[in-house]
Amino acid sequence: MVESKLTYEECRRQRMEENKKRMEELKLNVLARSLKTPVSKPSPVKKRVSKPKPASAPVRRSSRVADKPPPNYNEDPFEPLLTRRRSYQRRNLLNRVYASDEERASAIDRADEVQSGLDSQYPSFVKPMLQSHVTGGFWLGLPVHFCKEHLPHSDEIVTLVDEEENEFPTKYLAEKTGLSGGWRGFSIDHELVDGDCLVFQLIKPATFKVYIIRVYVSEFNDDNNHVNKKNEENENKENNKENKEDSSARITRSAKRTRSSNLFKS
Repeated sequence: MVESKLTYEECRRQRMEENKKRMEELKLNVLARSLKTPVSKPSPVKKRVSKPKPASAPVRRSSRVADKPPPNYNEDPFEPLLTRRRSYQRRNLLNRVYASDEERASAIDRADEVQSGLDSQYPSFVKPMLQSHVTGGFWLGLPVHFCKEHLPHSDEIVTLVDEEENEFPTKYLAEKTGLSGGWRGFSIDHELVDGDCLVFQLIKPATFKVYIIRVYVSEFNDDNNHVNKKNEENENKENNKENKEDSSARITRSAKRTRSSNLFKS
């Protein structure tokens, strides 16, 4: 038994020595060491790409404004209105009243009649009122052809003069061809509603005479009728007084005549 064990151990050692020799011949030991020690590879350095510097003037991509000069944002701001700003209450937008097509057409016809009676020396145009003109945004766009022919080509203060000669300065924006600041006050002061029609007459280079044609004529006619009735009542009272005075004068004359006739008879 002992001899068999020794022979086994000797055979095992021999095999181990043979395996070591083969590993050395094949250089497997060196390869195992190289696998155990990690090799640090240098990471590639990213190159920085320099961004192009922005141009001094903004790039105009739209063909519509490509031929126009670049805007200058260093310009002085637009002059504010010199008049004292009024405070107005906001209108209830939920209770908007829209005029019917018939009422709107009637107001436009009456406005055309008013325009036809104006002096043709001063240019004029008719502008029907919409909800955006008299509620909410309070922006009034003017006819483009009229603005190009008769109004200034830069932003300016345009004065609106009503029929009672009250003046209302407003901001006229030339590029947008409309009235912005100040128009809200004019609209609220004159209680303009949807369907009303306005006649604008340019009496000066930056002054409009404004005639208001109401879409709802019945309300104003009722007031006029009430005034007319009072005038008629006053006239009737005066006529009644005159008739009473005439009748009393006639009675006194007839009484005097009867007395004189009685004296002559006696």
